[in-house]
Parts: sequence; structure tokens; C-alpha cells
Amino acid sequence: MNHLQNIPSRGALPTLRKCALAAAVASAFVFAATGAAAQSGAAPAETAMVKLIRGLIQSGTLAKDVGEALLAQAQTEALAAQQTQRMAASATAASAATAGGLRLEAGDVRVPYISQTVREQIRDEVKAQVMAQAKDEGWAAPNETPEWSKRIRVEGDVRVRNESRGYASNNSNIEVNWSELNKGSGYDVNPNTNLSLPSILNTQKDRRNLFRARARLGVFADLSENTKAGVRLASGSDESPVSTTQTLGGGLSKKSVWLDQMWISHKPVDWLTVTGGRFGNPFMSSDVLFSNDLNFDGIAAQFDKKLGNKDLSLFGTLGLIPLEYSSDNSPSRSQDKMKSENKWLFGAQIGADWKINDDNRVRGALAYYNFRNISGQVSQPCALYAGADGCSTDWSRPAFMQKGNTLMLLRDISLDPLNPAGTPQPQYVGLASRFRLIDLNLRWDTAVAGNNLRLDANFVKNTAYDAKDIWSRAGTRGAIVNNFGPGGGTSQSDFKSGGNAYQIQATYGKPAPAARGDWNVLAGYKRIEPDAMPDGYNDSTFHGGGTNARGYFLGGSYAIDKNMWFTGRWISAKEVYGPPLSIDTLQLEFNARF
Repeated sequence: MNHLQNIPSRGALPTLRKCALAAAVASAFVFAATGAAAQSGAAPAETAMVKLIRGLIQSGTLAKDVGEALLAQAQTEALAAQQTQRMAASATAASAATAGGLRLEAGDVRVPYISQTVREQIRDEVKAQVMAQAKDEGWAAPNETPEWSKRIRVEGDVRVRNESRGYASNNSNIEVNWSELNKGSGYDVNPNTNLSLPSILNTQKDRRNLFRARARLGVFADLSENTKAGVRLASGSDESPVSTTQTLGGGLSKKSVWLDQMWISHKPVDWLTVTGGRFGNPFMSSDVLFSNDLNFDGIAAQFDKKLGNKDLSLFGTLGLIPLEYSSDNSPSRSQDKMKSENKWLFGAQIGADWKINDDNRVRGALAYYNFRNISGQVSQPCALYAGADGCSTDWSRPAFMQKGNTLMLLRDISLDPLNPAGTPQPQYVGLASRFRLIDLNLRWDTAVAGNNLRLDANFVKNTAYDAKDIWSRAGTRGAIVNNFGPGGGTSQSDFKSGGNAYQIQATYGKPAPAARGDWNVLAGYKRIEPDAMPDGYNDSTFHGGGTNARGYFLGGSYAIDKNMWFTGRWISAKEVYGPPLSIDTLQLEFNARF
């Protein structure tokens, strides 16, 4: 009977069969897991991610050091994934064993069961994290660029121009090229020792169909959110600060390239930017005072602060601009060197920008510019005949001039007592006036008939202009050499000059065409008296550059494609004072920007 009690009933036999089958299956899973664990030291099979990284390293898309680090990480994750699968297999076997009646003995490891769904979720999350990092840093996507390259941009423009200049037949034909006279060893003004004329400007013979071009290429970097730097190259026929235009021809010779800009800027706070080096014009101004091609050396601090309603903002600029340093080794053939003489521009400007409504905006600025130590000075007596190496104020002649300013002779040349009439007197010229300028600029943008209308006005006053002071500075041995009336007299009563300048301009249409079909037309008038400003820094086209000019200009532009536009401009200008000098200029040009 006891034995019979241990014999299972008929209904219990299927249950025992199921338990035995489950035990067998569990044993198979445990054996497989044990076998896999025994081979854990073998290298894991390469996953798709590992193969991708290897391919990127071999193609050069991924830097080797970065790729090897990512490869090690991917192989580690692949090994971890295999171990997770083994653990899952063990957990499955353990569950099956438990279900079949098997028991884990002491010392056995209990592995929690990880479902297929969870394993796939872990894999997808790891893959998404790696690919997101690759996309952000730009090292895995073949069409992406490295992160550092996104902080650098290249900008440039090209202009091709056809220019014609017409001169009136009654123009004066004795317009001295003073800039050329100041070069070399000076011009001998003694008629007993020099019968040749100084360099004379062309004032009567037209120049037709001059092909000219301009090219500029800049590289600019965002070093951080607050720090930027830039370098720009530009074409140009010479070192002129006011023009980067290159006249074509010249026997098809190669053209010159100049370093046009080089600067670093930093924003210590959101509303302030400090820039140092050689940089674009930091002031709101017109080409009456500063040419559009003019760049500034030195340091400038610019602020721009929006007020509470954000429709009104205040802006301003402080600039410390070195214009010229005297030579460290002057006079070169003397043991007694001259002290340092430096020329400066101190500029300060404050302005406001007010968006009245969607159709009206007003912007204005008031600036003060103090040009320090740029006026000419009469030298101490210098015995050039006895071998003196220059005179004491040779440094005061301008480094660059156009034309228009009142000029004075700089050298007080001692005469040879043995031959006073035959003593050569090589002279330089310098600026006779001082320059402390008030510059007012106003701009109003409005809408008329569905298009933008921009009105600009600019007024400049040289508060330091004084005719008596000019003649006093020239001294008894010095002399004023230009800006006399057409009568031919050279006394103070014949002197003609002034210290004011202004411009008005209206532009209808897009001020800066960019999209295909954009257009504008403009018209304006300028008047610049001889000593309203230094003549070396303003527009080089109007009246041939400089001051002592008045006249009107007309123009228009049309964009024939994106960032490519055609411009036509007609300028008619003449003198304000002195002998007649009328110059008409026609410019037709194609412009492209990239």
C-alpha cells in the first residue's frame, strides 16, 4: 500500500511529463549560457556601429584619434550587449527550471530576466545618444563639417567698372599735384636753380572707358560668443586709404593685393564692443567726410543699448586713431635725432535710432573729431646747402593728400652767404588749417507708394577754421601756396576758403539690392569748402577726391540676380573757390557679393 501511494495517478502523468520536458529545456539553456560564458574572452563580433566608425576612419572623414576613442567605446558597448544577452538567456533558463520544479542551490547566481522589449529599448537609446553626439559635433555625418569650421565664415565681393571722366575746356591747367610734390627730396622753388614745373594734374583732357575692378576677400571667426576676429585682403593701385579700385590694363600685368583689415573685437557686456587693429568705419558718417573704402587703425569702443520700449535705442563710439608716427631714425644721417611726433584722430559720437512705426524710422548722430598735430609747422632755419639732413618740421607734411586744403611751405631754408641767389630751396608743403570737426548725420526711412524712401543729410563744420590763424601759422618766411581767387593775386586779401560742408541725398527703392528684381534710384548734392576737413580721407570719385568741391550726383541700381546688381552713377562737380575746375564722371558697374 505504501508503494502504491507513491505511484502517480493517471491524471498526474501528463504533469510529470511537462515537468521533465521543462527541466530538459532549462538544462539546455543553462548549458548554452555556460558555454557562452566560457568564450567571453573572445573578441565580440563587429556590430554595424563598429563597422561604420572603421569606415569613417579609413575614409578620412573622422580624425584618427577621435575615431579610435569612439571605436573603443562602441566595442565596449557591443561586448556589454552580448553579456546582457547571455544574462537574459540564463534568466530564461532559470525561469524555465523553476517552472519545471528545479531549485537553485546555495551559491548559484540568480539572474533577473530582461525581456526582449527592454533589450531593444536599451539598444535604441544608446544608438540615439551616440548619433546625436555625432551630429552635434559633426564627426560622423559625411555631409556635415567639423564644429570649428562653423565658427569661421568667408565673405567677399567683386566689382567691375567702366569709368569715364570729362573735363571742361576752360579749366585751369596749373593745378599742382601737391601729394607728388611732397615725395622725394622736395621741389626746388628757387627759379634761379630750377626752371621745371612741379607735377601738374590733368584738368583738360578727357579720360574715356577706363576699365577698373575691385576685389575684397575676408575671413572672419567667432572665437566665442563674445570674441571675434577678422582679416581681409583687397585690391588697389597704390597704398591710398580711400580707394581699393585697381585700374586694369598695364600690359596685362598681375594686380596688387593689400592687407585691408586685421582686427579683434570683444564684448565685455551685451551693449559694448571694443575693437582693435585695422577695422571698418565705426562711426555713422557719409562719404563727405570718410570714404566708403576707408578703414581705421587703432582702437574703438562702440555701445548700443535698447531702451525700455525697444523701439528706441542709443548708440555711440569712442575712437583713438593713430594717423602717423614720425620716423624713429630721423634725421637718418645725423647723430642728433628728433623727438617723437605723432598725429592722432580722437573721435566721439552719440546717436539714437527710433522706430516710430512699421513705415517710419529715424536715425541720427552727432560726432566730434579732433585731428591732433596734423597741421604744418614752419621749421627752424636749416642750412641744406651745408649738408643738413632735412629740416626740423619735415615730419609735419601729410602722409597722404588728395586736393583742396589750404597749404603752406614748411621749410625755413638758410641761404648760402657766398651764393644766396643760387641756393637751391627744396620745399615741402603742409596743411595750413587746424581741424576740430562737428559732424551731424540724419537719416529718415519711410514708405512711399509701397517702396522705401530714404532721406539723408550731413553737415560738417570745422570749428578750428580761422583765416587769420592760417596766415599767422605760415609765418614771415612761410607762404600760403593755394586757394586764391581767379584773379591771380597771392595776398591775404585774395585768399578764398571756408570751413563748412554739407550733403543731402534721397534714395527710393531698396537701399542695398540683394534679391533679384531689387532696385533703387538716388539723387543728391554736395558742397565742401576747402578747409572743412582734411582732404585725404573722403570720397575719391566726387571731383577727383578731396575738398573745395560742389555739385550733384544721380544714380541707380538693379539686381539682375541674387547678390548681383548693376549700378550706374553720374557725378557733376566743380570748384567752390579759385580757378575753374569742372569734372564730370560716369560710372557703370557690375557688383557681386558672396
